[in-house]
Parts: sequence; structure tokens; C-alpha cells
Amino acid sequence: MDAVPESLRIDHPRFVTVDPAIFTKKLVGDCMTHACQFLVPHQHEKLDACCQYGCDVDLAERDAILAKAADIRPLLRADLQDREWFESEVEYDKDYPSGAVVRTQVVDDGCLFLRHDLRGCAIHRASIEKGWDFRGVKPAICRLFPLSYEDDAIVIADEYEEYSCAHVDGPTLYRISRDAIADIFGDELVRALDAAEAQVLGAQPKRLPVLG
Repeated sequence: MDAVPESLRIDHPRFVTVDPAIFTKKLVGDCMTHACQFLVPHQHEKLDACCQYGCDVDLAERDAILAKAADIRPLLRADLQDREWFESEVEYDKDYPSGAVVRTQVVDDGCLFLRHDLRGCAIHRASIEKGWDFRGVKPAICRLFPLSYEDDAIVIADEYEEYSCAHVDGPTLYRISRDAIADIFGDELVRALDAAEAQVLGAQPKRLPVLG
């Protein structure tokens, strides 16, 4: 049986390779009910741990977030509602649609948009409570996590293994992110990744059922 390489080629005009581990590594199915544990440098509870560093926000996403500020602001902690939500420095990055990104502010060791009375992202919560589509507003990099991309490759975020959600049974990283991939990059990429998934899973050892 041929071994699956560390990097697998795919048929897509933008993305050339994928880390095949996205088709076999698992993630908790519902992160909002998971009691997150941060494993580095030592294990301790840290809810919404994957959002601790803030995130990169495409300039178009930043403008879309600010356009929804009237819905998002009341959900945030009172002392954060009227402060700057984003770092002032703009970083130029060709991988993003606008070619440039800013980072969300970090407050109390977590993204500013975590600072409300419930778990999870205030942007996503506002979309649910106010009935609007979070696509194009909630940052794409957050929607894809723990998948990411760089240059012409679909990869796994470096910090994925640091969180307890990576060490429980659940859907594969690809299956949990498949809809977001389609929304952000289009169905052509999903078709290419579906083909790669079939190749990877077809190479897995076949396990016979245990008879009682």
C-alpha cells in the first residue's frame, strides 16, 4: 500500500497542496459545550482558548464589522464598547482578498470580541440575535480554524495541538470546516479536497469488525 505523503497535491487553480492530516485528525464536534483546556506550558482551563491571540482581519472584514457595530457593541463589556477594536498597524499580505489585514485587540489574554457575558465570539452572537448572515463579517481565518492557508497550501494551524479540543473524538478537521471552505474559497476547492480526502481515506488500513 502506498504511503500518503506529508503534502498532497490537489487540482485547483490557487491551492496546489493540502496537508493530508486534515482528513484524519479530529476536533470536538461542538466547541461551545467543550470545557477548553490549554495544554501549553501546562494544562489549565481556558475557555475559548483558540481565540486567545486575537486574529487577522481582512480590511473588507474590518469595514463589515464596523458596519455592524450597533449590533455588536451592546454585547461587549461596557469598558470596551467605545474603544478601538482593532490594532492600528496595517500588515500587507497577498494571501488576503484586500491584500492587507489588521489584528483584533487582545484584552485579558483573549480577543476583545470574547469579552461579553457568554462564551464565543460577539460577532457571531450578534448575527444570531439580530438575524443577519455572519459570512463576510466574522473573519474568515476564525471560521476556518483549525485549518489555515499559506501561499498555495491548505494547512493546519500551528497551535491546533495546544488545545484540548484537538485530543477528543469528533469530526475530522476537513469535515468540520468543509462548509466554511466552500463559502470562502468556492465549490471548486471543495471538489478538489473531496478527491484528496477519498485518496487519503482509501489508503487507511482496513480494520475488521470485532466479533462477540
